[in-house]
Amino acid sequence: MTTHAPAAPHQGPNTPEELLTVPQVMARLQLGRSAVYDLLRTRQLASITLGRARRIPTHALTDFIHTRLEQEAAT
Repeated sequence: MTTHAPAAPHQGPNTPEELLTVPQVMARLQLGRSAVYDLLRTRQLASITLGRARRIPTHALTDFIHTRLEQEAAT
């Protein structure tokens, strides 16, 4: 049986970045597929493409959330 170590709570300079799939981002934001792809298309949410696969770095998702919270607080 294989066990997985828990994810590190803080990404250091030598720690590899975790890349999320679109379904993982959908689950974390509780949004539909189209809404997530709209965020990617409008560059509100940064991503990289590996072949045909789209991946979202965890820091990009965190940055997106913080930016939206700041925008909401400013209104």
